[in-house]
Amino acid sequence: MRLRSIRRRRAALLAIGAVVFLLLAAVVFVVGRSRPSAAVQPPTLELAPTPAATSYRDPVLVRGKAIGAKQVAIGALSVRPAADGSFEIRLDHAPIDTTVVATGASGDVVTSPLKVEVTLPRIRAVHVTAYAWAYDPMRDAVLDLAREGRIDTVQLDIKDEDGMIGYDSQVPLARESGAATSIYDAPAALKQLHDMGLKVVGRIVAFRDPTLAAWAWHNGHPDWVIQNSGGQPYSSGYGAIAFTNFASPEIRSYNRDLAIEAARLGFDGVMYDYIRRPDGALGGMQFPGLTESPSDSIANFLRDCRDPIHDAGASVSAAVFGIAATRPDEIAQDIPAMARYSDFLAPMLYPSHWHAGEYDVASPNSQPYDIVFRSLQDFRARTAGTTAQVIPWLQDFSLGVAYGDAQVKAQIDATYAAGYNGFFLWNPAVSYHPGALVPN
Repeated sequence: MRLRSIRRRRAALLAIGAVVFLLLAAVVFVVGRSRPSAAVQPPTLELAPTPAATSYRDPVLVRGKAIGAKQVAIGALSVRPAADGSFEIRLDHAPIDTTVVATGASGDVVTSPLKVEVTLPRIRAVHVTAYAWAYDPMRDAVLDLAREGRIDTVQLDIKDEDGMIGYDSQVPLARESGAATSIYDAPAALKQLHDMGLKVVGRIVAFRDPTLAAWAWHNGHPDWVIQNSGGQPYSSGYGAIAFTNFASPEIRSYNRDLAIEAARLGFDGVMYDYIRRPDGALGGMQFPGLTESPSDSIANFLRDCRDPIHDAGASVSAAVFGIAATRPDEIAQDIPAMARYSDFLAPMLYPSHWHAGEYDVASPNSQPYDIVFRSLQDFRARTAGTTAQVIPWLQDFSLGVAYGDAQVKAQIDATYAAGYNGFFLWNPAVSYHPGALVPN
């Protein structure tokens, strides 16, 4: 009896122990399930300041820290961060607005916008036509200015007022319309100038284009041409069929494609000239397909061109009338709007082109310093709040008043006094006054 009692107590204790064990295991299991697991933290991303570039073609090194990231990417380029999260990615050229993406081990993504400031170097330039570059004496005279340190930039024509392209462009419409020529070898010219340490700004005469306008009119594209109220080509003294229609998608694409091609060839900048409507009464003109004001259309053309040209490696600028600062509707050049989409504007401030009394200057052609200085004040005001620089076109030719070293230098001095440190000199004959240009 006693043995059976001991056995029963032992069995009962074992049963109780088993129950307690099961209860404890259940408690541990429930508590374990209910206890929150350690949260997976997304990566952190911090970018180091990126130095300003001096060209849209400059390589850029992006550095930073991405703690907890397994990968950092900019577009198609990616790297694995070091143990401390540090990373660097080298880009071939200064990017347009882009994004840095850090991806964590669990797939969490953190992004940071990347914008590299591009600060263009000073420009002291002279205008050179395609034919002048192809003619040894004219080319050598320009190169002598560079050798003497009087200029640091050459403005070389891409498409001129006749609509002819100075080199053998591969843009399909240039070839189809007969605009492409072989006046000069663009790659060879760019190499020669770059080897001398010079920058090259290519000028594209945009919407005054008799070559393309005439071709379009006679080949079934009348909507590519600005028309008069009777539906015929609008001439405005520039020729029978002179102005292409800036509202036409095909015309806009043509001028954009030429600029992108030039940038890829190696031009450091592209300047659009005749980026306007013809002068004259607006009521006598028709712009097929125009759905906004002429001024808005012109500014938006620059907007549409800017990023593709930057991405191809060149800056974007526009030559504008001096009067556009105060009378934008006369030729559809809204300076504040155009400045938003340009690296710089180049107002044509030729003293011979101003009327007596403008800006209270009695005789602008005889007072080159005064008219340039005062007109630049308006351009400063109109471009305020934008990143666009102002680099004026100055007169190095005689029209009504004989111009020499003193008159040209007076305009340059006025530009500097107005707070600007660059200029373009214009002489249609590509003959310049070295004495006006101080070597440095």
